Amino acid sequence: MSLLHPSDHCFDDFISPMINFVFFEDPRTVTELRPIFVNHWIPSTIGNNIPAGGSAQLYAAQFRIALTERLSIIATKDGYIVDNSNGALDTLLDDGWADVSAGLKYNLIRDPWKGRIVSAGFTYELPVGSTSALQAQGDGEFNMFLTGGQRLLDGNAHILSSIGYRLPADTSIQSSAIHWSNHLDVKVTDSVYVFTELAWWHWTDDASRGSNLGVAGADLFNLRSNDVVGNDLVTQNVGMRFKPSSHLETGIAYEFPLTGFKDITNSRLMVDMIFRY
Repeated sequence: MSLLHPSDHCFDDFISPMINFVFFEDPRTVTELRPIFVNHWIPSTIGNNIPAGGSAQLYAAQFRIALTERLSIIATKDGYIVDNSNGALDTLLDDGWADVSAGLKYNLIRDPWKGRIVSAGFTYELPVGSTSALQAQGDGEFNMFLTGGQRLLDGNAHILSSIGYRLPADTSIQSSAIHWSNHLDVKVTDSVYVFTELAWWHWTDDASRGSNLGVAGADLFNLRSNDVVGNDLVTQNVGMRFKPSSHLETGIAYEFPLTGFKDITNSRLMVDMIFRY
């Protein structure tokens, strides 16, 4: 028996989400490789009026492997970070490797006829990245999540939603947070989709041994900061996906904050490509 199973093709009319890409997990059971490029612009001031600005880039690749019809291995974070930041962040951040996150996802509800799917899972982030890139900040962190999707308008529209909790192994070094991500897409041709997405982050615990930065980072970073508890960050993106077949999918999305608190996100441009088995 092969350990590599094909993707669940009963939900091929769905597309994968892009916002909060480390934590917003596609609820489907898929086998895929997903190269990602992110250009992340940083606000001119962050936290407690600390001068910042500039940008950072990420070159990464996620992969997912279906082990059974319902169980899959997921690897959601890796890659190389390039620092082009200014101000205070430029003294802290440099080029280097990102941490690596991997885990399992299990399909709880699967109803192709009603177009409904729900999965649960977890990942563990191994602190193996470069400290120069503000990675490997503690003893790793866990993410527990529930994600689901629903087909609308006979497959011409879809909604996805995912909620999760980010829990570091050492809460004195990294902060804890709830994240909730949502996706709505509309199919405009046989192969083109337009979509918009929202992501909400709420920090529930500080890093007690952190510094007074006032920001923690979201999907890519979890900075040592002791004054972020209670902060809320909401971002939205707008984007487009081109899906010529069930085995190939590419997308582009532009993201921006909706809240006055921006954390370290002024805006973001993301491009990805998915090769699916």
